[in-house]
Amino acid sequence: MDYIWLFLIGLIANVLGTLAGGGGLISLPAMLLMGIPVHSAIGANKVSNTVSSLSSFIVIYKYKEVTVKEAFIIVPLCLGGGISGGLIASFLTESTLTIIAVVLLSFALLTSFMGSSDFEGNRLLVVSKKSGVGLFGIGLYDGVFGPGSGTLMMYVLSHLGISYIRAVGLARIAIFSSCFGAALMYIATGKIMWAVTIALLLGSVSGAQIGVHLARKLKKEYVKPLLRIVTIALIIQIVATNL
Repeated sequence: MDYIWLFLIGLIANVLGTLAGGGGLISLPAMLLMGIPVHSAIGANKVSNTVSSLSSFIVIYKYKEVTVKEAFIIVPLCLGGGISGGLIASFLTESTLTIIAVVLLSFALLTSFMGSSDFEGNRLLVVSKKSGVGLFGIGLYDGVFGPGSGTLMMYVLSHLGISYIRAVGLARIAIFSSCFGAALMYIATGKIMWAVTIALLLGSVSGAQIGVHLARKLKKEYVKPLLRIVTIALIIQIVATNL
């Protein structure tokens, strides 16, 4: 029965995660409530997100809405961030991670009201030094902790003038890269509970596919409100969990 719950958790979390990020809002607390050790829960998330994010990116790539060139721009930045985050995770306290998460999400929420970008246009991805540091930083945060990284990635891509469905695809390859780097570190340190991880992974891949198809039908005027709702929910959940 626990494995069925894990499948459903992965499915629901990745539908939300694909549309607006924030899948960790569901999956991580749910696994902790099931009594799964925190490092094993985070590790399961990293492995399952690696596979599910790649699967959703491939679907969007098949529709020719993102390019391999753009993926190759994002992969090294987020992969490097994910590996670095996985390496330094053990040196940061949970309270420090909480502060980092709340500050980043609050900043993203504020800029969403201030900025003029609303996933309009269809620009190709061009990374400046500033946005490159931002992508690496989100990959680093994803490797260390995770919840909210997909949402932060969507905000960055919105400010770069990327259309919504392309932002979904690029965010998925970014999350794939950072999670892959982090997953290697969790596997190397023996933190993975494979039965738990596989059950979550199967649900995650199913949810990612559903999310991609929903994203293609979602009207762009609904995207920013959805992102804001997810961001506020993430902030509340992270703060409440650590009170």
